[in-house]
Amino acid sequence: MASKKEEAAKMQVDESAKTSTTTPAPPKPAPTPAEEVRANLQLIERAVSTLEPRYTARVLRSLTTLRKKLDAKALAEVVGGLKDGPVKQGLLPYLPEAPSSSAGSMEVDSGSGAATTAKPAPALTEPCPEVDVYLRLLVILRLLDAGSVDKAKQLAHETVDKIQQLNRRSLDAIAAKVYFYLARLYELQGDIAELRPLFLAAQRTASLRHDDELQATLINLLLRNYLHYNLYQQADKLVSKTKFPDSAGNPQLSRYLYYLGRIRAVQLNYTEAHTHLQQAIRRAPGATVAPGFYQTVHKLFLIVELLMGDIPERALFRHPVLKGALAPYLKIVQAVRTGDLAQFQSSLQAHAPLFTQDGTYTLILRLRHNVIKTGVRALSIAYSRISLRDICLKLHLDSEEDAEYIVGKAVRDGVIDARVDHAKGWMESWRRGEGGRGDVYETGEPREAFQKRIGFCMDLHNESVKAMRYPLNTHRKDLATAAEAREREKELAKEIESGEHDDDDVEPDF
Repeated sequence: MASKKEEAAKMQVDESAKTSTTTPAPPKPAPTPAEEVRANLQLIERAVSTLEPRYTARVLRSLTTLRKKLDAKALAEVVGGLKDGPVKQGLLPYLPEAPSSSAGSMEVDSGSGAATTAKPAPALTEPCPEVDVYLRLLVILRLLDAGSVDKAKQLAHETVDKIQQLNRRSLDAIAAKVYFYLARLYELQGDIAELRPLFLAAQRTASLRHDDELQATLINLLLRNYLHYNLYQQADKLVSKTKFPDSAGNPQLSRYLYYLGRIRAVQLNYTEAHTHLQQAIRRAPGATVAPGFYQTVHKLFLIVELLMGDIPERALFRHPVLKGALAPYLKIVQAVRTGDLAQFQSSLQAHAPLFTQDGTYTLILRLRHNVIKTGVRALSIAYSRISLRDICLKLHLDSEEDAEYIVGKAVRDGVIDARVDHAKGWMESWRRGEGGRGDVYETGEPREAFQKRIGFCMDLHNESVKAMRYPLNTHRKDLATAAEAREREKELAKEIESGEHDDDDVEPDF
Protein backbone atom coordinates (compact mmCIF):
# COMPACT_ATOMS: atom_id res chain seq x y z
CA MET A 1 0.00 0.00 0.00
CA ALA A 2 2.83 2.35 0.88
CA SER A 3 4.51 1.76 -2.48
CA LYS A 4 1.27 2.58 -4.35
CA LYS A 5 0.90 5.84 -2.45
CA GLU A 6 4.51 6.78 -3.20
CA GLU A 7 4.02 6.06 -6.92
CA ALA A 8 0.84 8.17 -6.99
CA ALA A 9 2.65 11.03 -5.25
CA LYS A 10 5.53 10.83 -7.77
CA MET A 11 3.08 10.93 -10.70
CA GLN A 12 1.43 14.05 -9.28
CA VAL A 13 4.83 15.69 -8.83
CA ASP A 14 5.84 14.83 -12.41
CA GLU A 15 2.56 16.18 -13.81
CA SER A 16 2.93 19.42 -11.86
CA ALA A 17 6.53 19.76 -13.09
CA LYS A 18 5.43 19.23 -16.69
CA THR A 19 2.70 21.85 -16.42
CA SER A 20 5.12 24.31 -14.82
CA THR A 21 7.69 23.83 -17.58
CA THR A 22 5.17 24.02 -20.42
CA THR A 23 3.48 27.25 -19.26
CA PRO A 24 5.07 30.15 -21.14
CA ALA A 25 6.64 32.99 -19.25
CA PRO A 26 4.63 36.21 -19.21
CA PRO A 27 5.86 38.74 -21.82
CA LYS A 28 8.01 41.57 -20.60
CA PRO A 29 6.20 44.90 -20.53
CA ALA A 30 7.27 47.44 -23.14
CA PRO A 31 9.62 50.09 -21.77
CA THR A 32 8.17 53.50 -21.15
CA PRO A 33 9.55 56.53 -23.05
CA ALA A 34 11.33 57.69 -19.90
CA GLU A 35 13.04 54.30 -19.54
CA GLU A 36 14.11 54.40 -23.20
CA VAL A 37 15.62 57.85 -22.71
CA ARG A 38 17.54 56.66 -19.63
CA ALA A 39 18.82 53.65 -21.57
CA ASN A 40 20.00 55.97 -24.35
CA LEU A 41 21.77 58.17 -21.80
CA GLN A 42 23.65 55.12 -20.53
CA LEU A 43 24.67 54.24 -24.10
CA ILE A 44 25.96 57.77 -24.65
CA GLU A 45 27.99 57.63 -21.44
CA ARG A 46 29.41 54.27 -22.54
CA ALA A 47 30.32 55.76 -25.94
CA VAL A 48 32.17 58.61 -24.18
CA SER A 49 34.05 56.31 -21.78
CA THR A 50 35.00 53.68 -24.40
CA LEU A 51 35.54 56.12 -27.32
CA GLU A 52 33.23 53.94 -29.43
CA PRO A 53 30.95 56.03 -31.69
CA ARG A 54 28.71 53.10 -32.63
CA TYR A 55 26.81 53.46 -29.34
CA THR A 56 25.97 57.07 -30.20
CA ALA A 57 24.94 55.98 -33.70
CA ARG A 58 22.59 53.41 -32.15
CA VAL A 59 20.99 56.11 -30.01
CA LEU A 60 20.47 58.44 -32.97
CA ARG A 61 18.97 55.65 -35.10
CA SER A 62 16.19 55.26 -32.53
CA LEU A 63 15.50 59.01 -32.47
CA THR A 64 12.66 58.84 -35.01
CA THR A 65 10.71 56.11 -33.20
CA LEU A 66 11.38 57.66 -29.80
CA ARG A 67 10.12 61.02 -31.04
CA LYS A 68 6.68 59.56 -31.81
CA LYS A 69 6.28 58.23 -28.24
CA LEU A 70 7.95 61.04 -26.32
CA ASP A 71 5.84 63.49 -24.36
CA ALA A 72 6.48 66.36 -21.96
CA LYS A 73 5.75 64.21 -18.90
CA ALA A 74 8.46 61.69 -19.78
CA LEU A 75 10.99 64.45 -20.42
CA ALA A 76 10.13 66.14 -17.13
CA GLU A 77 10.59 62.82 -15.35
CA VAL A 78 14.03 62.25 -16.90
CA VAL A 79 15.24 65.79 -16.29
CA GLY A 80 13.90 65.69 -12.74
CA GLY A 81 16.15 62.72 -12.00
CA LEU A 82 19.30 64.69 -12.86
CA LYS A 83 21.55 66.27 -10.27
CA ASP A 84 20.73 69.84 -9.35
CA GLY A 85 23.16 71.86 -11.44
CA PRO A 86 23.57 73.91 -14.64
CA VAL A 87 22.29 71.11 -16.89
CA LYS A 88 19.05 70.65 -15.01
CA GLN A 89 18.48 74.36 -14.47
CA GLY A 90 19.01 75.02 -18.20
CA LEU A 91 16.31 72.53 -19.24
CA LEU A 92 13.60 73.14 -16.63
CA PRO A 93 12.35 76.47 -18.13
CA TYR A 94 11.44 74.66 -21.37
CA LEU A 95 9.51 71.83 -19.68
CA PRO A 96 6.16 71.80 -17.88
CA GLU A 97 6.20 71.46 -14.12
CA ALA A 98 6.62 67.92 -12.90
CA PRO A 99 3.85 66.48 -10.67
CA SER A 100 4.46 67.03 -6.97
CA SER A 101 5.44 64.16 -4.68
CA SER A 102 2.34 64.62 -2.50
CA ALA A 103 0.00 64.09 -5.42
CA GLY A 104 1.91 60.98 -6.36
CA SER A 105 1.77 59.61 -2.80
CA MET A 106 -2.01 59.98 -2.66
CA GLU A 107 -2.34 57.49 -5.53
CA VAL A 108 -0.62 54.71 -3.54
CA ASP A 109 -2.94 52.29 -1.69
CA SER A 110 -1.00 50.96 1.28
CA GLY A 111 -3.65 48.42 2.21
CA SER A 112 -3.88 46.78 -1.20
CA GLY A 113 -0.23 45.74 -1.22
CA ALA A 114 0.06 46.34 -5.00
CA ALA A 115 3.53 46.86 -6.37
CA THR A 116 4.26 50.42 -7.49
CA THR A 117 7.10 51.63 -9.69
CA ALA A 118 9.50 53.59 -7.57
CA LYS A 119 11.04 56.71 -9.02
CA PRO A 120 14.79 56.49 -9.67
CA ALA A 121 17.02 58.20 -7.19
CA PRO A 122 18.51 61.53 -8.31
CA ALA A 123 21.94 61.30 -9.94
CA LEU A 124 24.94 62.06 -7.77
CA THR A 125 27.18 63.41 -10.55
CA GLU A 126 26.74 66.05 -13.21
CA PRO A 127 26.01 64.52 -16.65
CA CYS A 128 28.62 64.79 -19.40
CA PRO A 129 28.21 67.38 -22.21
CA GLU A 130 27.04 64.69 -24.64
CA VAL A 131 24.13 63.77 -22.36
CA ASP A 132 23.29 67.44 -21.91
CA VAL A 133 23.17 68.10 -25.67
CA TYR A 134 21.13 64.94 -26.29
CA LEU A 135 18.52 65.96 -23.71
CA ARG A 136 18.39 69.43 -25.25
CA LEU A 137 17.82 67.80 -28.65
CA LEU A 138 14.87 65.82 -27.26
CA VAL A 139 13.38 68.96 -25.75
CA ILE A 140 13.78 70.78 -29.08
CA LEU A 141 11.94 67.99 -30.89
CA ARG A 142 9.16 68.04 -28.29
CA LEU A 143 8.72 71.80 -28.62
CA LEU A 144 8.73 71.48 -32.41
CA ASP A 145 6.00 68.84 -32.34
CA ALA A 146 3.99 70.94 -29.90
CA GLY A 147 4.14 73.99 -32.20
CA SER A 148 6.35 76.12 -29.92
CA VAL A 149 8.76 77.09 -32.69
CA ASP A 150 10.03 80.28 -31.00
CA LYS A 151 10.94 78.49 -27.76
CA ALA A 152 12.56 75.69 -29.75
CA LYS A 153 14.65 78.24 -31.70
CA GLN A 154 15.80 79.87 -28.47
CA LEU A 155 16.85 76.54 -26.96
CA ALA A 156 18.52 75.49 -30.23
CA HIS A 157 20.61 78.68 -30.30
CA GLU A 158 21.65 78.13 -26.68
CA THR A 159 22.64 74.56 -27.53
CA VAL A 160 24.65 75.69 -30.59
CA ASP A 161 26.52 78.24 -28.45
CA LYS A 162 27.37 75.48 -25.99
CA ILE A 163 28.53 73.15 -28.79
CA GLN A 164 30.83 75.81 -30.26
CA GLN A 165 32.60 76.16 -26.91
CA LEU A 166 33.41 72.43 -26.86
CA ASN A 167 35.78 70.44 -29.06
CA ARG A 168 34.83 66.82 -28.41
CA ARG A 169 34.75 64.20 -31.15
CA SER A 170 32.21 62.17 -29.17
CA LEU A 171 29.79 65.10 -29.58
CA ASP A 172 29.97 65.36 -33.37
CA ALA A 173 27.00 63.18 -34.34
CA ILE A 174 24.63 64.75 -31.80
CA ALA A 175 25.79 68.26 -32.73
CA ALA A 176 25.01 67.55 -36.40
CA LYS A 177 21.43 66.69 -35.45
CA VAL A 178 21.09 69.94 -33.48
CA TYR A 179 22.24 72.02 -36.47
CA PHE A 180 19.86 70.13 -38.75
CA TYR A 181 16.80 70.83 -36.60
CA LEU A 182 17.88 74.45 -36.12
CA ALA A 183 17.71 74.84 -39.91
CA ARG A 184 14.37 73.07 -39.92
CA LEU A 185 12.94 75.53 -37.39
CA TYR A 186 13.98 78.51 -39.51
CA GLU A 187 12.69 76.84 -42.66
CA LEU A 188 9.24 76.45 -41.12
CA GLN A 189 9.14 80.21 -40.57
CA GLY A 190 10.56 81.00 -44.03
CA ASP A 191 13.68 82.89 -42.93
CA ILE A 192 16.49 80.40 -43.47
CA ALA A 193 18.65 83.10 -45.09
CA GLU A 194 19.40 84.43 -41.60
CA LEU A 195 21.27 81.23 -40.76
CA ARG A 196 23.76 81.50 -43.61
CA PRO A 197 26.51 83.43 -41.72
CA LEU A 198 26.17 81.11 -38.71
CA PHE A 199 26.47 77.98 -40.85
CA LEU A 200 29.43 79.34 -42.84
CA ALA A 201 31.34 80.10 -39.62
CA ALA A 202 30.43 76.71 -38.15
CA GLN A 203 31.56 74.96 -41.37
CA ARG A 204 34.98 76.64 -41.19
CA THR A 205 35.34 75.64 -37.56
CA ALA A 206 34.30 72.06 -38.29
CA SER A 207 36.83 71.75 -41.12
CA LEU A 208 39.62 73.04 -38.86
CA ARG A 209 38.64 70.56 -36.14
CA HIS A 210 38.32 67.69 -38.68
CA ASP A 211 34.73 67.19 -37.57
CA ASP A 212 33.60 65.17 -40.59
CA GLU A 213 30.05 64.44 -39.43
CA LEU A 214 29.21 68.06 -38.66
CA GLN A 215 31.05 69.29 -41.75
CA ALA A 216 28.98 67.05 -44.06
CA THR A 217 25.74 68.18 -42.42
CA LEU A 218 26.62 71.88 -42.68
CA ILE A 219 27.64 71.60 -46.35
CA ASN A 220 24.27 70.03 -47.14
CA LEU A 221 22.42 72.67 -45.13
CA LEU A 222 24.26 75.47 -46.95
CA LEU A 223 23.54 73.92 -50.34
CA ARG A 224 19.87 73.56 -49.42
CA ASN A 225 19.89 77.21 -48.31
CA TYR A 226 21.36 78.42 -51.60
CA LEU A 227 19.12 76.26 -53.79
CA HIS A 228 16.02 77.39 -51.89
CA TYR A 229 16.66 80.92 -53.18
CA ASN A 230 17.91 79.71 -56.63
CA LEU A 231 21.47 80.87 -55.89
CA TYR A 232 23.09 78.24 -58.10
CA GLN A 233 26.27 80.21 -58.69
CA GLN A 234 26.97 80.53 -54.96
CA ALA A 235 26.16 76.85 -54.48
CA ASP A 236 28.58 75.87 -57.24
CA LYS A 237 31.27 78.05 -55.70
CA LEU A 238 30.72 76.37 -52.31
CA VAL A 239 31.09 72.93 -53.93
CA SER A 240 34.32 73.97 -55.64
CA LYS A 241 35.83 75.52 -52.48
CA THR A 242 34.99 72.68 -50.08
CA LYS A 243 35.64 68.95 -50.03
CA PHE A 244 32.89 66.64 -48.88
CA PRO A 245 34.23 64.25 -46.19
CA ASP A 246 34.85 60.71 -47.39
CA SER A 247 33.82 59.27 -44.03
CA ALA A 248 30.33 60.78 -44.11
CA GLY A 249 27.38 58.40 -43.86
CA ASN A 250 25.14 57.39 -46.74
CA PRO A 251 22.22 59.68 -45.77
CA GLN A 252 24.39 62.80 -45.93
CA LEU A 253 26.21 61.59 -49.04
CA SER A 254 22.94 60.93 -50.87
CA ARG A 255 21.71 64.44 -50.02
CA TYR A 256 24.98 65.94 -51.26
CA LEU A 257 24.80 63.99 -54.53
CA TYR A 258 21.21 65.14 -55.06
CA TYR A 259 22.11 68.81 -54.58
CA LEU A 260 25.11 68.35 -56.85
CA GLY A 261 22.86 66.79 -59.49
CA ARG A 262 20.50 69.77 -59.35
CA ILE A 263 23.38 72.21 -59.79
CA ARG A 264 24.82 70.31 -62.76
CA ALA A 265 21.38 69.99 -64.39
CA VAL A 266 20.86 73.76 -64.27
CA GLN A 267 24.37 74.22 -65.72
CA LEU A 268 23.39 72.03 -68.74
CA ASN A 269 25.85 69.32 -67.68
CA TYR A 270 23.30 66.53 -67.96
CA THR A 271 25.74 63.62 -68.10
CA GLU A 272 27.35 64.51 -64.78
CA ALA A 273 23.95 65.34 -63.26
CA HIS A 274 22.62 61.93 -64.32
CA THR A 275 25.61 60.20 -62.69
CA HIS A 276 25.19 62.09 -59.40
CA LEU A 277 21.45 61.45 -59.23
CA GLN A 278 21.91 57.76 -60.00
CA GLN A 279 24.42 57.46 -57.16
CA ALA A 280 22.08 59.39 -54.86
CA ILE A 281 19.30 56.87 -55.55
CA ARG A 282 21.63 53.97 -54.79
CA ARG A 283 22.98 55.58 -51.61
CA ALA A 284 19.63 56.74 -50.26
CA PRO A 285 17.67 54.72 -47.69
CA GLY A 286 14.91 52.40 -48.85
CA ALA A 287 11.77 53.67 -50.53
CA THR A 288 9.65 52.85 -47.48
CA VAL A 289 12.14 54.40 -45.03
CA ALA A 290 12.46 57.80 -46.75
CA PRO A 291 9.68 57.99 -49.37
CA GLY A 292 9.83 61.79 -49.69
CA PHE A 293 13.49 61.91 -50.63
CA TYR A 294 13.06 58.87 -52.89
CA GLN A 295 10.28 60.61 -54.84
CA THR A 296 12.12 63.95 -55.05
CA VAL A 297 15.29 62.40 -56.48
CA HIS A 298 13.37 60.36 -59.04
CA LYS A 299 11.46 63.42 -60.27
CA LEU A 300 14.68 65.23 -61.10
CA PHE A 301 16.25 62.03 -62.40
CA LEU A 302 13.44 61.54 -64.93
CA ILE A 303 13.74 65.08 -66.29
CA VAL A 304 17.53 64.79 -66.64
CA GLU A 305 17.16 61.46 -68.40
CA LEU A 306 14.70 63.02 -70.84
CA LEU A 307 17.06 65.94 -71.45
CA MET A 308 19.79 63.45 -72.32
CA GLY A 309 17.54 61.95 -74.99
CA ASP A 310 16.65 58.74 -73.16
CA ILE A 311 13.19 57.45 -72.23
CA PRO A 312 12.72 56.11 -68.66
CA GLU A 313 11.50 52.58 -68.15
CA ARG A 314 7.78 51.99 -67.78
CA ALA A 315 8.27 49.86 -64.65
CA LEU A 316 9.52 52.92 -62.75
CA PHE A 317 6.04 54.48 -62.90
CA ARG A 318 4.47 51.31 -61.46
CA HIS A 319 6.50 51.44 -58.25
CA PRO A 320 4.08 51.63 -55.29
CA VAL A 321 5.94 54.56 -53.71
CA LEU A 322 6.44 56.47 -56.98
CA LYS A 323 3.17 55.72 -58.76
CA GLY A 324 1.16 58.64 -57.39
CA ALA A 325 4.01 61.15 -57.23
CA LEU A 326 5.16 60.54 -60.82
CA ALA A 327 1.70 60.60 -62.44
CA PRO A 328 2.09 64.17 -63.85
CA TYR A 329 5.61 63.35 -65.04
CA LEU A 330 4.30 60.29 -66.87
CA LYS A 331 2.30 62.54 -69.19
CA ILE A 332 5.42 64.58 -69.92
CA VAL A 333 7.35 61.41 -70.69
CA GLN A 334 4.61 60.18 -73.03
CA ALA A 335 4.62 63.51 -74.88
CA VAL A 336 8.41 63.41 -75.27
CA ARG A 337 8.36 59.77 -76.38
CA THR A 338 5.75 60.35 -79.07
CA GLY A 339 6.97 63.81 -80.04
CA ASP A 340 3.50 65.33 -79.55
CA LEU A 341 4.06 69.02 -78.92
CA ALA A 342 0.36 69.74 -78.25
CA GLN A 343 0.17 67.10 -75.51
CA PHE A 344 3.38 68.45 -73.99
CA GLN A 345 2.03 72.00 -73.82
CA SER A 346 -1.30 70.91 -72.32
CA SER A 347 0.39 68.72 -69.67
CA LEU A 348 2.80 71.53 -68.80
CA GLN A 349 0.00 74.05 -68.31
CA ALA A 350 -2.14 71.63 -66.29
CA HIS A 351 0.58 70.76 -63.78
CA ALA A 352 2.61 73.99 -63.78
CA PRO A 353 2.06 74.72 -60.04
CA LEU A 354 3.24 71.22 -59.08
CA PHE A 355 6.34 71.47 -61.29
CA THR A 356 7.15 74.88 -59.80
CA GLN A 357 6.84 73.48 -56.28
CA ASP A 358 9.14 70.59 -57.18
CA GLY A 359 11.71 72.96 -58.70
CA THR A 360 11.63 71.23 -62.11
CA TYR A 361 9.55 73.71 -64.13
CA THR A 362 12.49 75.45 -65.80
CA LEU A 363 14.07 72.12 -66.70
CA ILE A 364 10.79 70.85 -68.19
CA LEU A 365 10.62 73.97 -70.38
CA ARG A 366 13.88 72.84 -71.98
CA LEU A 367 12.18 69.61 -73.05
CA ARG A 368 10.25 71.42 -75.78
CA HIS A 369 13.23 71.09 -78.11
CA ASN A 370 13.52 67.41 -77.22
CA VAL A 371 9.85 66.88 -78.09
CA ILE A 372 10.41 68.50 -81.47
CA LYS A 373 13.59 66.47 -82.06
CA THR A 374 11.76 63.26 -81.22
CA GLY A 375 9.05 64.16 -83.71
CA VAL A 376 11.62 64.94 -86.37
CA ARG A 377 13.39 61.63 -85.70
CA ALA A 378 10.10 59.73 -86.03
CA LEU A 379 9.36 61.48 -89.31
CA SER A 380 12.85 60.75 -90.67
CA ILE A 381 12.35 57.06 -89.89
CA ALA A 382 8.85 56.90 -91.34
CA TYR A 383 9.49 58.93 -94.52
CA SER A 384 12.46 58.82 -96.84
CA ARG A 385 11.34 62.18 -98.21
CA ILE A 386 8.87 64.62 -96.67
CA SER A 387 8.14 68.27 -97.37
CA LEU A 388 8.81 70.97 -94.83
CA ARG A 389 5.14 71.97 -95.02
CA ASP A 390 4.05 68.51 -93.85
CA ILE A 391 6.65 68.63 -91.04
CA CYS A 392 5.20 71.97 -89.94
CA LEU A 393 1.68 70.56 -89.84
CA LYS A 394 2.56 67.31 -88.06
CA LEU A 395 4.69 68.99 -85.36
CA HIS A 396 2.34 71.99 -84.90
CA LEU A 397 5.06 74.51 -85.79
CA ASP A 398 4.43 78.13 -86.71
CA SER A 399 6.05 78.30 -90.14
CA GLU A 400 8.10 76.39 -92.70
CA GLU A 401 11.15 78.48 -91.82
CA ASP A 402 10.98 77.19 -88.24
CA ALA A 403 10.68 73.64 -89.51
CA GLU A 404 13.72 74.08 -91.77
CA TYR A 405 15.77 75.53 -88.91
CA ILE A 406 14.78 72.73 -86.51
CA VAL A 407 15.54 70.01 -89.07
CA GLY A 408 18.89 71.58 -89.93
CA LYS A 409 19.88 71.77 -86.26
CA ALA A 410 18.84 68.13 -85.75
CA VAL A 411 21.03 67.09 -88.69
CA ARG A 412 23.99 69.07 -87.35
CA ASP A 413 23.59 67.61 -83.83
CA GLY A 414 23.49 64.08 -85.24
CA VAL A 415 19.92 63.39 -84.16
CA ILE A 416 18.90 62.26 -87.65
CA ASP A 417 20.76 61.16 -90.79
CA ALA A 418 19.21 63.37 -93.42
CA ARG A 419 19.72 66.45 -95.56
CA VAL A 420 17.56 69.48 -96.26
CA ASP A 421 16.89 70.56 -99.85
CA HIS A 422 16.09 74.24 -99.55
CA ALA A 423 15.28 74.73 -103.22
CA LYS A 424 12.74 71.90 -103.40
CA GLY A 425 11.53 72.36 -99.82
CA TRP A 426 11.83 68.87 -98.44
CA MET A 427 13.87 66.71 -96.06
CA GLU A 428 15.49 63.60 -97.48
CA SER A 429 16.73 60.92 -95.07
CA TRP A 430 18.82 57.78 -95.58
CA ARG A 431 19.59 54.67 -93.61
CA ARG A 432 22.91 53.75 -92.05
CA GLY A 433 25.15 51.90 -94.47
CA GLU A 434 23.79 53.75 -97.49
CA GLY A 435 25.39 56.68 -99.23
CA GLY A 436 28.81 56.14 -97.70
CA ARG A 437 27.51 56.04 -94.12
CA GLY A 438 29.32 53.51 -91.90
CA ASP A 439 27.98 51.46 -89.02
CA VAL A 440 28.04 52.32 -85.33
CA TYR A 441 31.42 50.67 -84.73
CA GLU A 442 33.11 53.38 -86.79
CA THR A 443 32.04 55.93 -84.16
CA GLY A 444 33.10 56.46 -80.56
CA GLU A 445 29.89 55.08 -79.03
CA PRO A 446 31.30 51.60 -78.15
CA ARG A 447 34.34 53.14 -76.48
CA GLU A 448 32.18 55.50 -74.44
CA ALA A 449 29.89 52.65 -73.37
CA PHE A 450 32.81 50.47 -72.24
CA GLN A 451 34.45 53.41 -70.46
CA LYS A 452 31.21 54.08 -68.58
CA ARG A 453 30.97 50.46 -67.43
CA ILE A 454 34.62 50.34 -66.38
CA GLY A 455 34.26 53.58 -64.41
CA PHE A 456 31.21 52.24 -62.59
CA CYS A 457 33.02 49.01 -61.64
CA MET A 458 36.07 50.91 -60.39
CA ASP A 459 33.93 53.26 -58.29
CA LEU A 460 32.06 50.30 -56.81
CA HIS A 461 35.36 48.59 -55.93
CA ASN A 462 36.78 51.73 -54.29
CA GLU A 463 33.63 52.33 -52.25
CA SER A 464 33.59 48.69 -51.12
CA VAL A 465 37.19 48.95 -49.92
CA LYS A 466 36.39 52.14 -48.01
CA ALA A 467 33.37 50.52 -46.35
CA MET A 468 35.38 47.60 -44.93
CA ARG A 469 35.78 47.50 -41.14
CA TYR A 470 38.77 46.02 -39.34
CA PRO A 471 39.00 44.79 -35.72
CA LEU A 472 40.48 47.25 -33.27
CA ASN A 473 43.97 46.81 -31.80
CA THR A 474 44.84 43.73 -33.88
CA HIS A 475 48.09 45.38 -34.96
CA ARG A 476 49.36 45.34 -31.37
CA LYS A 477 49.70 41.54 -31.42
CA ASP A 478 51.81 41.75 -34.58
CA LEU A 479 53.96 44.45 -33.00
CA ALA A 480 54.47 42.31 -29.89
CA THR A 481 55.53 39.23 -31.87
CA ALA A 482 57.84 41.35 -34.04
CA ALA A 483 59.44 42.90 -30.94
CA GLU A 484 60.03 39.43 -29.42
CA ALA A 485 61.62 38.22 -32.67
CA ARG A 486 63.99 41.20 -32.71
CA GLU A 487 64.97 40.56 -29.09
CA ARG A 488 65.76 36.89 -29.88
CA GLU A 489 67.86 37.96 -32.86
CA LYS A 490 69.82 40.42 -30.71
CA GLU A 491 70.49 37.77 -28.02
CA LEU A 492 71.57 35.26 -30.65
CA ALA A 493 73.93 37.79 -32.22
CA LYS A 494 75.50 38.55 -28.82
CA GLU A 495 76.02 34.83 -28.13
CA ILE A 496 77.66 34.34 -31.50
CA GLU A 497 80.00 37.29 -30.92
CA SER A 498 80.99 36.05 -27.45
CA GLY A 499 81.58 32.51 -28.72
CA GLU A 500 79.14 30.98 -26.26
CA HIS A 501 76.75 29.76 -28.98
CA ASP A 502 77.16 26.38 -30.64
CA ASP A 503 75.68 25.51 -34.03
CA ASP A 504 74.02 22.45 -32.55
CA ASP A 505 72.01 24.63 -30.20
CA VAL A 506 70.23 26.34 -33.01
CA GLU A 507 66.55 25.45 -33.10
CA PRO A 508 65.31 23.75 -36.25
CA ASP A 509 62.62 26.36 -36.79
CA PHE A 510 65.15 29.20 -36.70
